[in-house]
Amino acid sequence: MKENFFTNLEKVCREKNTLLCIGLDPRVSPEKGESPAELIIEQNKRIIEETAPYAACFKPNIAFYEIYGPQGLRALEETLKMIPADIPVIMDSKRGDIGSTAEAYADSIFGHYNVGSTTLSPYMGRDAVDPFLKWEDRGVFLLCRTSNPGAKAVQDLMVGDKTLYEHMAGELTSWSDRVALVVAGNDVPAMAKVREITPDAWFLAPGIGAQGGDMKEAVEAGMRADGLGILPNVSRAVANADNPGEAAKQFRDEMNAAREAVLEMRKASDYKKKNYLMDRVVKGLIETECFKVGEFTLKSGKKSPFYIDIRRVSSSVALLNDVADAFAEILKDLTYDRIAGIPVAALPLATAVSLRTGKPMIYPRITMKEHGTGNRIEGEYKKGEKIVLLDDLITTGKSKIEAIDILREAGLIVDDLVVLLERGAQGRKDMKAVNINLKAYAHVSELLEPCHKLGLIDEEQFNHMTDYALKE
Repeated sequence: MKENFFTNLEKVCREKNTLLCIGLDPRVSPEKGESPAELIIEQNKRIIEETAPYAACFKPNIAFYEIYGPQGLRALEETLKMIPADIPVIMDSKRGDIGSTAEAYADSIFGHYNVGSTTLSPYMGRDAVDPFLKWEDRGVFLLCRTSNPGAKAVQDLMVGDKTLYEHMAGELTSWSDRVALVVAGNDVPAMAKVREITPDAWFLAPGIGAQGGDMKEAVEAGMRADGLGILPNVSRAVANADNPGEAAKQFRDEMNAAREAVLEMRKASDYKKKNYLMDRVVKGLIETECFKVGEFTLKSGKKSPFYIDIRRVSSSVALLNDVADAFAEILKDLTYDRIAGIPVAALPLATAVSLRTGKPMIYPRITMKEHGTGNRIEGEYKKGEKIVLLDDLITTGKSKIEAIDILREAGLIVDDLVVLLERGAQGRKDMKAVNINLKAYAHVSELLEPCHKLGLIDEEQFNHMTDYALKE
């Protein structure tokens, strides 16, 4: 294989036993008469010298140099000279343009600055990337699923049955074996999806640590089968440390411990890939008190050791997003024209799922409206369309059957019901009796083990509640 940025990167990672990407993002406050360039050079010199033994690569973000004008760019050039020649460099530039502009960017980054790789925004298409790929020994990291809070609004848009970022992952890596991806380390379910689509690609993974990403989970989701393929980026956690070298060593050691643990787990014959979305949904339901433990009297008069109130989901934007993803996951194998939410608890959920899947929503009125149009079904629909009924929870089928009858009487085809949680066994029996296929994201019993791990219930309570949930 011809040597390029990535063959060199893999060599360094193996020889030094590290995957750590050290960000060089200087933040200086020069006082009157002080030179920004000298302050940046001094800061970066210390970081580079102390962290070089633990660095797989260095990543200067060009914006933190450009802000200081010519002095900042001089500091960038001096910084690049200080980086040992055997350590790869990623210029974090996030350029994204076409034609002669893209060629100028490529000539600047790979020609003038002479670095091995850079980050790019690929959303103008391949035209924005090809000028960089013409440099045959260089690599590019293309934005795929980013770590910023607003990323979901664009990158999670549904295109057919997949999100935009999933489509982009497959498309981008088809352009060249020198294309790597920027994939958020703080969105583990997304990282797991992208790894499934691109088993061999390198990931630059911002968001682990400083932006809330769990290291072991990110490693399990993003690491390749060979133990490589993921570069956690660390900037502030090292730069702001009293001892940058010690901070980098600690992060490197934690990363290696996670790698070794995951590689060992994967050797087991009964190893199964973790369902990260399920974990987040279950944890979110517990943290928002949608699921409570104690002693409760149900509507039926029965006593229960736990209580479920999914209506609280809509008060947490993060959990509502995850719940929408959960429903989208169980809907992906169904054929349907519209979603019908059952009032009242399921309406916020159905709205979120409609936005996530791009499928329109209607809802039946269980109680007849005595004013206005008197509609039994709100929203636009056509006779003969196939409807998926959506609700938060199923215990029995009573309210579901009422909704099914209203929809079927209007000439709509209803064969499927999707719920977030299934409680007991009666609901499934009731749905079978009216020829409805029930799909539940989780059974309530699956919430009990996380409660046990979090210390909300002890071993005796766990066994009692599990027995109750399975026999209910």
